[in-house]
Amino acid sequence: MSETACYQPRRPGTDRFVPVRGLDYHVISWGDPAMVTPERPALFMVHGWMDVGASFQFVVDALAEREGAARYILAADWRGFGRTRVPPTDSYWFADYLGDLDALVHHDELGLSGDAPLDLLGHSMGGNVVMGYAGVRPERIRRLVNLEGFGLPEMRPHHAPQRLRQWLDELRTEQQLRDYASVEAVAERLRQNNPRLDAAHAAWLAAHWAEPREDGRWHILGDPAHKRTNPVLYRKDEVLETWKRITAPVLWVEGNETDVTKWWGDRYPREDFEARLAVVPRLSRALLHDCGHMLHHDQPQALAECLQGFLDAPQPG
Repeated sequence: MSETACYQPRRPGTDRFVPVRGLDYHVISWGDPAMVTPERPALFMVHGWMDVGASFQFVVDALAEREGAARYILAADWRGFGRTRVPPTDSYWFADYLGDLDALVHHDELGLSGDAPLDLLGHSMGGNVVMGYAGVRPERIRRLVNLEGFGLPEMRPHHAPQRLRQWLDELRTEQQLRDYASVEAVAERLRQNNPRLDAAHAAWLAAHWAEPREDGRWHILGDPAHKRTNPVLYRKDEVLETWKRITAPVLWVEGNETDVTKWWGDRYPREDFEARLAVVPRLSRALLHDCGHMLHHDQPQALAECLQGFLDAPQPG
């Protein structure tokens, strides 16, 4: 890996930190607010669990290959991921992501103040966040893209005692993430997680996914506390009531080789998910081939083609 040529971004982003709910939130921007028009608003992208905002660089570049550097795009590191650091904490709460996103998409320093709708994209955990947000702030979203934000298996009240017990047990246990001897070792780990990620992309992403520290080791930019069980049950009925209120056109994108049984076994059958999607009022779909869960890594060009077609289509009457 040490001799691998590193990926060179076509459209480098600009790093900044903005105050959000007591945190210094790391946001990457490509372009500036002067690019925004009613037909092409800002595109805000949010990542999934154990990922970072820089992970979208490959899709940003693929879009630039298709349309030039003509779109104002932003991506944030969620609290406790990437360069958005938090004070010591033992747990994270889903509602905080919604609160953070609401603050970000109304932020003066990002050129997003006012009430103009924007385009919103989320991957995996981020896909679940943006679906919820679009249901409670429908007037703020022009187009919505969900990259494999499947949600979670349905939970019932009788699950609550065991979930709480598990959370209490985990609070007594220190959570850890593995560290690495070099940035090359981090890149190798990324490719082990996703063999479709080529060496050059992995070499670039590794330096954004981890950092060197005083012990001479490379440490993943994610708070280990994210590994703890969430004691709050996932209430499907409540989620669906929110999804029903989404007014923006929604694009659902998935990879043809994603296998959700690896995560949940038979606890979350496909029929359940299809029934959930059926409540979304204005839904279209895209299936990317030779592609798994990390769509923005596996097929950035194909994803960019889908995004451009969806985001630039004439607004339905």
